[in-house]
Amino acid sequence: MAWTILRPTQFASNAMMWAASIRDGQAVRMPYADVGLPTIHPADIASVARVALTGPGHPGRTYALTGPERVTARQQVASIAEVLGRDVPFAEISRAEAHAQMAAVFGDEAAGAVLDVTGGDVNDALLQVRDTVSQVNGSPARPFRQWAAEHAAAFR
Repeated sequence: MAWTILRPTQFASNAMMWAASIRDGQAVRMPYADVGLPTIHPADIASVARVALTGPGHPGRTYALTGPERVTARQQVASIAEVLGRDVPFAEISRAEAHAQMAAVFGDEAAGAVLDVTGGDVNDALLQVRDTVSQVNGSPARPFRQWAAEHAAAFR
């Protein structure tokens, strides 16, 4: 059976976990506030998947997918605030505090793994901005601020 592997980095849509806090005027509380990851728009993942599934030359390939730039949690919140036209408070919290909140939802092991890849144990490969999206589908990867504008209603 033919296969193609897509390995996206942090999804822009992960910011949806902040929607209720932002709608309620509460601070977005995140660890690793200034660790920038090349956050990818889910539509870019889908567009690469479409090309890989329908076009020639993709079986047996592995594609590392990223957005066009590194974006920190603080910058993501600032982008959401900009599209909303209002301030959105942001508070950096410790890993321990974030782990306690996440473990209640995802379990201890998954919470630790998520915290590692979002800032606790990042490496050069995870931080690298790649042009794979444009190489595969011919269009540049979409920036986080575009995702934020497209989903502003969820935060109002």
